[in-house]
Amino acid sequence: MKFSRHSPDRRDFLQHYVLGTAAAGLAISSTSHVSAQTVASDAEPEITNDVDVLVVGGGTAGHVAAIQAGRAGAKTLIVERNSQLGGTMTTGGVAFPGLFDAWGRQVIAGIGWELVRESTEMDEGAFPDFAKVPQRHWQNQIYTNQFLYSLLAEEKCAAAGVEIAYYEFPQTVTKTDGGWEVECIGFGTRRLVRCRQIIDCTGGAEVVGMLGFPRLREDVRQPGSFLFKLDTAHAPGREQVHRLYVHGADSTNSRTATSANLAGRKSILEKVRKEGKRLMHLQPETGFRESYRIEGETVVTVNDYTSGRVFDDAISYAFYPVDLHTKTGVKPKPLKPGTVPTIPFRALIPKGSRDIIVAGRCVSSDQLANSGLRVQASCMGMGQAAGVAATLAAKAGTTPLEVPLSEIHSLLHEHGQIIPGQG
Repeated sequence: MKFSRHSPDRRDFLQHYVLGTAAAGLAISSTSHVSAQTVASDAEPEITNDVDVLVVGGGTAGHVAAIQAGRAGAKTLIVERNSQLGGTMTTGGVAFPGLFDAWGRQVIAGIGWELVRESTEMDEGAFPDFAKVPQRHWQNQIYTNQFLYSLLAEEKCAAAGVEIAYYEFPQTVTKTDGGWEVECIGFGTRRLVRCRQIIDCTGGAEVVGMLGFPRLREDVRQPGSFLFKLDTAHAPGREQVHRLYVHGADSTNSRTATSANLAGRKSILEKVRKEGKRLMHLQPETGFRESYRIEGETVVTVNDYTSGRVFDDAISYAFYPVDLHTKTGVKPKPLKPGTVPTIPFRALIPKGSRDIIVAGRCVSSDQLANSGLRVQASCMGMGQAAGVAATLAAKAGTTPLEVPLSEIHSLLHEHGQIIPGQG
């Protein structure tokens, strides 16, 4: 029997089906109710925001930067092209962040650690003993419930007064006397953002690239990873999941990211058919390890990183092996005992720029140094420093590089971050 869209027969059929399932005890019902907040002029496609700080990218560094800026008193907007905050931790599924400790003591704290700690405590998860030096670095990574993490990140943004704009991304960025005008596009939305400072947390320094500042990238990049689980249900916050290398993974643009996702999903489907096991968990996209990095006022070299150089303008510690993934896998090169790298503030500033700062894996560094700097805890530390510097610059009507380092350190310390050389 054929049914037209509005035919009485179709309506009767659906009524009969629903009533029949209800009689069988299978009625579909909602156990709770929630209403989305009405947005002023939500039918209007064009919106204007006047803010102090615009954070582009809500990933591992971006949401920390936004929360920090909001808590420090800056009117802040965060624009994220996907549907949630957390980036690699949540959308990518690498929900075992590290490393917050080195050689028996915690070296990175602040807002990122606050989120990891609270989401783990809420999930009744376990913490490693930072007082003990593990035999393998991954033993001090913290299994985190990625779903709780994303919810808490949104809650903390709201508490800090940070506005979130999902499904949007900048199309044009124009310098003005007072800062920037940024045109963002989302489906059904055109947003003009007037801001004093921009924090680029896109992973590939995409805003920096739009502005024409130099960026660095190797011809051969590390493979991405697609995370999934076969056979048994995934237990978030309790285990790592399976992973599949996606060679040639490139997050430069929508086309290359699409290609990486299609290749990863195709390989996982082939694996399901070959092994005859149920697919129990699949992350929505590839986790990308590297793309573009900025050429900053300082470039961190692998020698800087592995020697534990304490930069004069250090704003955060980092701690992870040199961790370069290739087609044959990865053989991490641990740091020598007692070595704790630092991240210089000037590595977050695109060379020759004003009123823009970056945070995350696009930090100014060579490829080998970046393979250690790109992990979550380090990116969170950079994000918090960028949030502080952008806020202070916006309030003073200057650019981040002209903000006294003592003021950046003081505000970071006030918000729980550990400053290299200061305990």
